[in-house]
Amino acid sequence: MKGMEVVLLLTVGLLGIAEPAWAGGVDEPAGYRLDEYRAPVPDTLQGATVVTTEEAEALWRGKKAVFFDVMPDTPRPTNLPAGTIWRDKVRKDIPGSIWLANVGYGAISEETANYFRQGHAAAAGTDKSRAILFYCMTNCWMSWNAAKRAVEWGYSSVIWYPHGADGWEGAILPLEEQKPYAMNN
Repeated sequence: MKGMEVVLLLTVGLLGIAEPAWAGGVDEPAGYRLDEYRAPVPDTLQGATVVTTEEAEALWRGKKAVFFDVMPDTPRPTNLPAGTIWRDKVRKDIPGSIWLANVGYGAISEETANYFRQGHAAAAGTDKSRAILFYCMTNCWMSWNAAKRAVEWGYSSVIWYPHGADGWEGAILPLEEQKPYAMNN
């Protein structure tokens, strides 16, 4: 019987590995995640639909949702000495996405909230029932926070893609270089 127990334990262990990469036994917090943004995320988001790479791809191919990347952007530091070479980090997004940089932090300024709203409206219009999908990277709370914020703002078809651009790339799906959305003044 011991041999059968070992086989059973090995099988259970292997099945545990097959769980989604974002499932880490993490509970949804009551509010926003305010620090350690690159950490295991919950596998749920109340008020939103959570999708796999295959489901996100189907939405993308069918043009059934507006895709928003919320990965932070690191701008050129203002205090760099003259003559210092600065190269912006290249960001590759799911084609057709709008990059709303920095809107996924747990606490955002009113200026950032206005940027979020304007970028969203420019891409998705004012219909709060239109399907909108948020992502950044695997195990990144930025997209979870942004999707939660959209739910709280009254959007009814919010989709969260926790695997993000790196999960998309891992599935050998196309990416394109993107620049952050530029707000109209």
